[in-house]
Amino acid sequence: MRLGTTEIILIVVLALVLFGGGKLAGVGKALGKSIKDFKHEVKEDDDNKSEEDEEAKTTKAKK
Repeated sequence: MRLGTTEIILIVVLALVLFGGGKLAGVGKALGKSIKDFKHEVKEDDDNKSEEDEEAKTTKAKK
């Protein structure tokens, strides 16, 4: 199911009517910050996992 241009415009207009311009801008800012923080945490978790994998390999090689 794909959203067409008409549906997207309708959703944006309804959001503006329900929340108003100022509140909607705040919601967008908060959403953007949340996504940025999430991406940072995922990247950090991947880096930590890579380090743990390397440590496990070196420990196995020493035994």
